[in-house]
Amino acid sequence: MKIGYFGDGPWAHNALNLLLRDPQLTVAFVCARFDSTDQVLGSMTNSAQIDFISHGNINSEEFLSTITRYNCDILVSMSFNQIFKREILSLPPQGIVNCHAGKLPFYRGRNILNWVLINDESEFGITVHYVDEGIDTGDIILQRPYPISDLDDYSSLLERAYEGCGTLLHQALQDIRQGKAHRTPQSTVHPTGFYCTSRVQGDEILDWNQTSREVFNFVRSLCAPGPQATTFLSGCELKINRVAMVSEAPAYKGVPGAVLGVHGNSYLVKTRDTFIRVLELAGDSRPRVGDRLS
Repeated sequence: MKIGYFGDGPWAHNALNLLLRDPQLTVAFVCARFDSTDQVLGSMTNSAQIDFISHGNINSEEFLSTITRYNCDILVSMSFNQIFKREILSLPPQGIVNCHAGKLPFYRGRNILNWVLINDESEFGITVHYVDEGIDTGDIILQRPYPISDLDDYSSLLERAYEGCGTLLHQALQDIRQGKAHRTPQSTVHPTGFYCTSRVQGDEILDWNQTSREVFNFVRSLCAPGPQATTFLSGCELKINRVAMVSEAPAYKGVPGAVLGVHGNSYLVKTRDTFIRVLELAGDSRPRVGDRLS
């Protein structure tokens, strides 16, 4: 089965490596994001002697003419950032498939691994699905859940998703090649599902007027390599990379953001309901008891 591959970043590297090692699959070309320079992807294609291309509009006549000559059976998207429109969707006989780090039809859209932690989910999903004219709305081919514990954060979910996406995509392509792939319309799972919008600059600012559990989830959802949760002390920006729930912390009314205790490099901070321990904090200022974070 001849594949045209669209991708970017570690998600695309891991999956492409599996496809290149499979003698029953042939990668005809790799198309990288136009607005980024993925040197690893370029190096992989160079070593494998595969054409490496990029274009600002994959739906243009020029691009369609370029990829038509490869005569691919199927196109694959892994962390690609352009929308496939009608003409390119109808080009390959086996269609276009996408791998999405979300449990469709829930968690369509962007920044899914951040959102599942913010929403205190007990699992996240990886889905391989056909691409249609919507966004993450095509029929499901394969889906796999992955548990989330309180020991997980954005970094740990990211590493599992990098590996899981490649594995599941490879399996889905094998099923398609062998004629064993099943199509599950998303509407049969749930009539609506939901969509998550991109997180943008400013969304990392921490609101202390949340419960301790909500603060815990927010901080771990944005930890490195994410932007990290941001708070302010007298106008000075502080980055919080890790917090911990305090066992049996009593619930009481107080001032959210107030610094209640300093123990070495950790800080007790009042939340809406109880208080939480800040374990990793970076910035030019150090809070003292009685300070207020905002």
